[in-house]
Amino acid sequence: MAKSLAGKLFKYRSYTPIPFLIVMIIFQKAELTSMVFGFIILIAGEFFRFWGVSYAGSETRTTAGVGGTYLVVSGAFAHVRNPLYLGNMLIYLGVGIMSMALFPYLQIIALLFFYFQYDQIIKAEEEFLHAKFGSAYADYKKNVPRLLPRLTPYKKQTTEQPPYNFKAGLKSEIRTLQAILSITIILLILFWVKH
Repeated sequence: MAKSLAGKLFKYRSYTPIPFLIVMIIFQKAELTSMVFGFIILIAGEFFRFWGVSYAGSETRTTAGVGGTYLVVSGAFAHVRNPLYLGNMLIYLGVGIMSMALFPYLQIIALLFFYFQYDQIIKAEEEFLHAKFGSAYADYKKNVPRLLPRLTPYKKQTTEQPPYNFKAGLKSEIRTLQAILSITIILLILFWVKH
């Protein structure tokens, strides 16, 4: 049951934010301070995502199932094991604060839902990584937090690492950047019309 739930959440993880985004637009009560503060949080989330995909590449876009060529422990992964999921949660929180829709209840419910979703996905990914990389992953898991970044980078890099690739990161993030731009423009228009 847990594996099948994790598989479904993994496969449809790009679509689960849509209901929350629709509610955030319908019930938005954006103010200048909420727009600015929320956008800063959103940018912090995209920073972690972009930094992560610039190392992990397009493998992060797969919906076929949990997998990975490398045990990536460089860049953002040296600070937090799941920088893309942390980034997503910050992006969703940022949009929620920008919109001020049903604040703070919708934002809390969304964060709890996405924490649950990513917790299930991460468990499945951890099983895969432990099976594939063994003690290297066990050491990494012991030293690098799951979702709250450590300040100093993890340095014990004994496995082959993919190179940092800004262009591949940008290519992989195009859809996310388009979504961020679209939702920001919608909220700005609604804010402008209201004021």
